[in-house]
Order: sequence, then C-alpha cells, then structure tokens
Amino acid sequence: MRQDRGVEMTGLARRAAALAARGGPGGDRRILGIAGPPGAGKSTVAAALAGVLGPDVAVVVPMDGFHLAQAELVRLGRAGRKGAPDTFDAAGYTALLRRLREPAAGTVYAPAFDRSLEEPVAGSIPVGPRVPLVITEGNYLLYDAGEWAGVRELLDEAWYLAPDDGRRIARLVARHVRHGKDPAGARAWVARSDEANARLIAPGRDRADLVLDTG
Repeated sequence: MRQDRGVEMTGLARRAAALAARGGPGGDRRILGIAGPPGAGKSTVAAALAGVLGPDVAVVVPMDGFHLAQAELVRLGRAGRKGAPDTFDAAGYTALLRRLREPAAGTVYAPAFDRSLEEPVAGSIPVGPRVPLVITEGNYLLYDAGEWAGVRELLDEAWYLAPDDGRRIARLVARHVRHGKDPAGARAWVARSDEANARLIAPGRDRADLVLDTG
C-alpha cells in the first residue's frame, strides 16, 4: 500500500489507463475500486477518471445503486440508519462485480442511485462488452464483514480516499441540506449515522493498494 498526498488526476488517470490496458476485447475486464468514508469524494474522483479515459475505456458503476428501497428499509426497521452496511444488497453488488469481470456478448445493465428520489433505479448504467475497465466506488468496498468481505477479491486494484475529516464532515452536512434536511437535522444525521459508518470503513484503508489524501 502506498500513500499519496493530494489527488493529481493526470497520474491517477495514467494508472487507471494502465489497468484498463490489461483488460480489453477478448480478455477479462478489469475493475478499479475507490473506497473511503462518507463525503470523501469517491464519486467525484471516479467521474473525473472516467471523463479523462472516455466512455470506450471506462464506465462508473457505483455501489450506491444497491441501496435497499426505502419501503424495504422501513419494513426492516432500518430507515433511520440508511447508509449502514446492512441497508444495501451486498450480495447483489458482489454478484454484479463477478458478472462484470468477464465481458459477455451483450451489454450488462447496472443500477444507479437517484439522490432526487433517494431510491435505487435498476437498469440505469449500460456497460458494453468491449469496455475494458469498470470503476466502482462506494463506502464498503474494503469492509471485511458479512457479504462485503467478498468484494476485495473482485477488485484488480483498490484505492482508499482519506480526506481531512473537518472538510469531509462539512461537505456531508452541506449535501444533506441540499437534499432536504434542515442544517440542525443534517448535522445530527452526520454525527449519528455517517460518522458511525466512517468508523466501520476506516480499517479498510489497510486493504487498499493506494491511499490518497484528498484534502
């Protein structure tokens, strides 16, 4: 494991491109995982990488598409801690990663998470058979409990984003406010839920190939 300070996108894109070059038509697809605590910037880094590499080389498949539906969280009594490990379909996510590793004759469709609805949406992300690299990002890629423990072996490379906690928490609060919580409610949710999840996620940095200080 190597730790870099700062996110220098050119260097990261070169590293991701080298990984993609080991996949490609006729071979196994490569999967790059980007993990880290809530608010670390995982989706931002994944989208930037995919933008540099282009859609013929890389597609982003977020873990958040495997959130359980709100109605199911209510039925299970877990709606008040949405985002915890057991509020996702971890087995379904792992099964999709296995399917993505070996390109099929046709397109594979992955789910996305719609923040305006706060719901997963099936069949949202097409991954064509000739795309050599999938970039997947999410909190629990390096979490080693339950069904999540099987994810790491399916990643050809794993990066862990380790931002300054003060700035990360401020971004989280702002995100929750944008999506409808009042400021006090947003701060309470971050303290109660997001930070509890961050503590579960933190040991995963030791399972990463690269740790990035994202500021």
